[in-house]
Amino acid sequence: MLIIEHLTKTYGEKKAVDDLSLHIRPGEIYGFIGHNGAGKTTTLKSVAGILQFDSGTITIAGNSVTADPIRCKRDIAYIPDNPDLYDFMSGIKYLNFVADIFGIPTDMRAERIRKYADVFELTEDLAQPINAYSHGMKQKLAVIAAWLHAPKLIVMDEPFVGLDPKASHLLKEMMREHCDAGGAIFFSTHVLEVAEKLCDKVAIIKEGRLIKAGTMEEVKGDESLEEVFLELEEE
Repeated sequence: MLIIEHLTKTYGEKKAVDDLSLHIRPGEIYGFIGHNGAGKTTTLKSVAGILQFDSGTITIAGNSVTADPIRCKRDIAYIPDNPDLYDFMSGIKYLNFVADIFGIPTDMRAERIRKYADVFELTEDLAQPINAYSHGMKQKLAVIAAWLHAPKLIVMDEPFVGLDPKASHLLKEMMREHCDAGGAIFFSTHVLEVAEKLCDKVAIIKEGRLIKAGTMEEVKGDESLEEVFLELEEE
């Protein structure tokens, strides 16, 4: 589904991402963890086609993000750590705008919007302008927008920030359902307990370099993910 090979991105003299390679298969929830500034967001933005990178390759469902960026964008959804939505729109206008971009038929979009807005208890707020939304409501709207076109790969940067416990639980269920249906998810998080319980595989990045990756059992062994992460950070 997602193949990252020897990805390198430099800002000035600093290598934000240094020769990173990861493979994420259909059906996998893949967690990406590291301290602030480790290179997580740079990697995710590179996958989403937002950032150009210096060297390496990224392919999504067999297509190159550099050679065929439009095709790749059709196959993915990206939720940044701080969703930048169009505040002048209402929630429903924003969702219809996203649905228009992806060419989702009227009946199908209405069904999906109704389904996910009901799940997140946002239905009654869709007529309100986004600038009246709380951070949590904006996060919910971003999640709904990401799921609208049934993407093959969903990329998320700290998706649980700002969500209340019920919404977080619902998002975890949606993530699992998406992958059980053959999709894949690549997301960063600082909430290691969530990663440990939710992820099929996890990668730990430090100063732009991959230091450990694999199944949860391979990475943490008999320890907790938090213990492994802290030990690797101290090395």
